[in-house]
Amino acid sequence: MANTGAGRYIGTPNGMVLCVGQSGSGTIEGYLYHGYSEEGIPFRGYEEIIRIAEDFFNALGFPHKGTGDRDIHGHTHNYRKKEGMARVMKDEDLLKQHGDMGTFVIRVQHRQHSSWQGRVTYIEDDRTVYFRSALELIKIIDGTLDEAERTGNRRQEEG
Repeated sequence: MANTGAGRYIGTPNGMVLCVGQSGSGTIEGYLYHGYSEEGIPFRGYEEIIRIAEDFFNALGFPHKGTGDRDIHGHTHNYRKKEGMARVMKDEDLLKQHGDMGTFVIRVQHRQHSSWQGRVTYIEDDRTVYFRSALELIKIIDGTLDEAERTGNRRQEEG
């Protein structure tokens, strides 16, 4: 991840703060925050993060989907912006949220090719990296949490 200083702001209406509280037995848990709710949304696992974020993007109508969802019968579903979506939290308030294991600011800029493109910032080290798919985002977060856990364990042993 490159050090860019980009973690001190959200900078996009669909920006989210991912607060990882624990990461055990291969499953991460925590809360996902965005500016349209004062409460964090609990998640358990990457699948829930993706589902929560997709629902949020669809309700917000941003970023626009490059393709529509299809059901088992082949019908395509397009989503319209939910009326009444109003920001209730400022970027500064979102950035006050932190997870015990790690905190990430996720900015999805595009939803093309049935996936996400954007950038993620690891707040604890103020490092930002771009991702080209939701899978790549998951790998970045997982690798960062593994590295932080190894580094944290090493610091505890030295201390």
